[in-house]
Amino acid sequence: MLPWKRVLRPLAALLLAVAAVVVPATAAGASGTAATSSGWNDYACKPSAAHPRPVVLVHGTFGNSVDNWLGLAPYLTSRGYCVYSLDYGQLPGVPLFHGLGPIDKSAGQLSAFVDKVLAATGAAEADLVGHSQGGMMPRYYLKFLGGAAKVRSLVGIAPDNHGTDLDGLTNLLPYFPGAEDLLDAATPGLADQIVGSGFLTKLNAGGDTVPGVRYTVIATRYDEVVTPWRTQYLNGSDVRNVLLQDLCPLDLSEHLAIGLFDRIAFHEVANALDPAHATPTTCASALT
Repeated sequence: MLPWKRVLRPLAALLLAVAAVVVPATAAGASGTAATSSGWNDYACKPSAAHPRPVVLVHGTFGNSVDNWLGLAPYLTSRGYCVYSLDYGQLPGVPLFHGLGPIDKSAGQLSAFVDKVLAATGAAEADLVGHSQGGMMPRYYLKFLGGAAKVRSLVGIAPDNHGTDLDGLTNLLPYFPGAEDLLDAATPGLADQIVGSGFLTKLNAGGDTVPGVRYTVIATRYDEVVTPWRTQYLNGSDVRNVLLQDLCPLDLSEHLAIGLFDRIAFHEVANALDPAHATPTTCASALT
């Protein structure tokens, strides 16, 4: 008999992910004015001496350049950062729900976007902050597309750095003939994130990190999408792995909440972007 509870739990998480991007769809439709009016995606912004690198936000699977960042983008702009976000991994005929195309191609889109931001701001380097796939995909850009020379820091919020088994759901794929081929053909960005995929094997071969880039991973033990949650962590000499509940045991955020509106996680993002002026992240950070 199939383990239905284990199947339904990740399916519920997927539905939550879809709901999260559908609800603010109006904002996405007006992304040009809504983002720029708050100082986000403002190409006239010039980085300050205090924050000399622009911040590029990289959304997750099923996300887009606006909905994923309605919380974090204003949080960072209000603290003096020049903040930008992109859409990537679009499939033909699928609006709003992005991050579904082949991840190596998505990394190419990120590369072009970072070049655009650096040209507009005059900065030599950028910092990247990504949620879920958006925290993992930039590692391909850093490792294979020359991004290490243009990026100082990568901050991953619940990133699937070593893939996900979706709480065991992916283990059921062999029981459904053709399911893996269909997934690979229809939504290659999803197939690439499954534990043991060819993409992840290439990405993680020879080590998780590249020299010259500072890495931070912010995870939650309640993650129901990137599982097991410890697989989010990176190994390397310039890596800081952070568990949200070590900072605030009362924080119950799961995969979506940690990226969408958790100000405790946001405070730790700010610390990662400016470690020289970092302050302790605690439960009280939710109020700052």
